[in-house]
Amino acid sequence: MAGVGTLSNIAGSDPRANHGLVQGDVPDSVKEVLHDPNITIEEYMYWAKISRADEDRLYKRGGEGGAAAAVPGTMSMIKSKILRKHVETQSRPRLSISAQGEPVLEQANEKNVSGSASEKKAFQPMVVTDEEWVQASRAARTATWSTIFYLITTDILGPFSTGYAFSTMGLGPGVALFTVFGALAGYTGWQLWRLFVQLDSDRYPMKGYGDIAFRVYGAWFRHTVNFLQSFQFFLNVALIALSSGQSISQMSKNGLCFIVCILVAAIAGCLIGQIRTLQRFGWLASCAVYINFFVIFATMGVMAHSPPNYKIWLAAHPNEGPPPPIQVSGSAPPGLSFTDNIGGLMNAVFSFGGATLFVELMAEMRRPMDFWKGLLCADLLIYICYMVYGIYCYCMQGQYVYNNSYQGISLYNWQTVCNALELLTGVIAAVLYGNIGIKVFYNNVGRDLLRFPRLETKVGKWLWVVIVPSYWMLAFVVSASVPQLNSW
Repeated sequence: MAGVGTLSNIAGSDPRANHGLVQGDVPDSVKEVLHDPNITIEEYMYWAKISRADEDRLYKRGGEGGAAAAVPGTMSMIKSKILRKHVETQSRPRLSISAQGEPVLEQANEKNVSGSASEKKAFQPMVVTDEEWVQASRAARTATWSTIFYLITTDILGPFSTGYAFSTMGLGPGVALFTVFGALAGYTGWQLWRLFVQLDSDRYPMKGYGDIAFRVYGAWFRHTVNFLQSFQFFLNVALIALSSGQSISQMSKNGLCFIVCILVAAIAGCLIGQIRTLQRFGWLASCAVYINFFVIFATMGVMAHSPPNYKIWLAAHPNEGPPPPIQVSGSAPPGLSFTDNIGGLMNAVFSFGGATLFVELMAEMRRPMDFWKGLLCADLLIYICYMVYGIYCYCMQGQYVYNNSYQGISLYNWQTVCNALELLTGVIAAVLYGNIGIKVFYNNVGRDLLRFPRLETKVGKWLWVVIVPSYWMLAFVVSASVPQLNSW
């Protein structure tokens, strides 16, 4: 893997000779060569370089919409929509890398000065139809970097446990650890981006996190990583279904059966989970980000003008008398054990979790080279939110900060509003995890072992309709039956 860091080490080689390939070849149904053990790292990198150049040619000048959609760039959009100026846009045909440099003859009857007809040969790139493009593996690649920004933010942003983490670690250690973990999260995301853009191509597309494992160590490592990743996402879905059920139960003042509360959240996931592509999921993710910010500002305002929810503390400490005064510590808070400190530490780690999702996000981008923009914007926003919100909640409520801070405010009306909104964002986040988890299962179990068709086909779409409810119902069973699921 030492050669992955640069493309210059293969500049003088042509690994196509290994398989008798020529640049005009178009993969037949992508030739199912995703996991061919005979392909070398150099060959992956060679075709990745061609694909990145092709994406630059197609999408870079056309803005986020790309040439295929004939959408203007950012400045053109500002001129046309805000300044109301006329902007000329020219739709270019969607092309494949295999069509570069191939001639197409056009016969035109032109009169020269002597009046005789002549034939003119025009060399143009070959136009590829949408159906052929699907066959060449780019049908699902529709997401832009702004969509990725919202998806990463929806995936990672979870500030409502940060106040609790500060209350178990103290201000100093909390700030230090959140900063370190945030920097490491950004660095590992950057590493995954560099690996993806230098190993993914139209000929050998990378569909998930396990494809990196395969290209490093082989098939056994890919299967191991795919299983662990799918299991992680499934537990996230089950955990969010459980927390959503807690929100519904709290809104009903415990008047509704808790099993029914979880079931309602699972049914909502079954319905929203029918969205297959991340581009169509982007508007839901953007709504979730803005709803989270509303809940953040709402809880901060309520905390400033009302006491903590002492009922929760009294329920957890029934024999300790009246609640003591609010205490804020700059170092490790007194009275807590090492286990309590580690619990807060793990909450801080989990707050930045989600990088295993990045390969799946990049696999659906039109131009993966732009992923760093969404990653940088999302990481900075998430870090600032964690610092401001976590420190504020801890300073306002001290040791009474509840894990899910909006459930730790004492005003029932605002508590209900926040619960309802976070119920929606929780389901959206769970659907995102479920979307990727099902795709990992479909590509690596359905396609490899059960010979399922591609997800873009009609049969694949109907299989998706069936698999999503099954996935969510299994998550419901786990969340309703496994004790202490939060500890997992």
